[in-house]
Amino acid sequence: MALQTTGRYLRLVKAKQTGYTNCRPACGNACRMLNSMEQITNAGVKIALRKTSLVDFPGKIASVLFFAGCGLRCPWCHNRELVLTEAAAAPADVQSAASEMLIGPDDALSHIKKRRNVLGGVVLSGGEPTLYRDLPVMIRRIKEIGLSVKLDTNGMNPDMLKKLFETTETAPDYIAMDLKLAPHRYGEIAPNAKKAEDSLRKSAELIRNSGIKHEYRTLALPNITENDIAALAGLTDGAPWYVRAFRPGSCLDPSWNGFDASTEQAIGMLADKIRALGKNGMAGGL
Repeated sequence: MALQTTGRYLRLVKAKQTGYTNCRPACGNACRMLNSMEQITNAGVKIALRKTSLVDFPGKIASVLFFAGCGLRCPWCHNRELVLTEAAAAPADVQSAASEMLIGPDDALSHIKKRRNVLGGVVLSGGEPTLYRDLPVMIRRIKEIGLSVKLDTNGMNPDMLKKLFETTETAPDYIAMDLKLAPHRYGEIAPNAKKAEDSLRKSAELIRNSGIKHEYRTLALPNITENDIAALAGLTDGAPWYVRAFRPGSCLDPSWNGFDASTEQAIGMLADKIRALGKNGMAGGL
């Protein structure tokens, strides 16, 4: 599959498989997505279900729903089957467990309802769950069952976040927002750099002002620097900002499997930088 890095940019070599076409070398801005948001939301939604998780929702036993489809093409992503919607299937760790399966939204809700006495919450992850146009309905139905909802998002769909936040019935109870690279670098992983940066900033503002408990998550990538952290800091508030390890293996771009895993020192340096900027930086997290 081959996204190749040239300096700080991505060179798309097999455009169809990665989901982009019309690419010039080392230019993310010239890309056009094959799987547009409209196509994704209008297609039959498929969800990989992890029945039980003790680590994905802070303080709660939860089921995790992985929604297929994503508007980004991060070469380090481990969920290629969810990102590449034409091959929508569970990620490897989900496929490997006999108790987990690929299902539709109604089946997912049926499972959650049956286990409501065991669960404390439901995590909506992906892929990118905000691409699912009926997400407000799903959150409302989960809350009607009596369970809390955590939303994992990359921040590329602020319109959906705004819609979710309109009522308590559709607002998640907890949000985890990924901060991947400096905002001006999002053209390296998105087809439209300006739109991606604007969406990131709008989503961050919505989350900051939502009154909903939240956290930020950044991977200690081989190509992330303290300058990226400084550029991202303005998007955050006092919520926990976790720096997590990058681990090679099953990356969307196989060439990234050749990078070394993050060291504790690298993670600690980024967390220290976050704290030096007056933010709530933490090493580790999920």
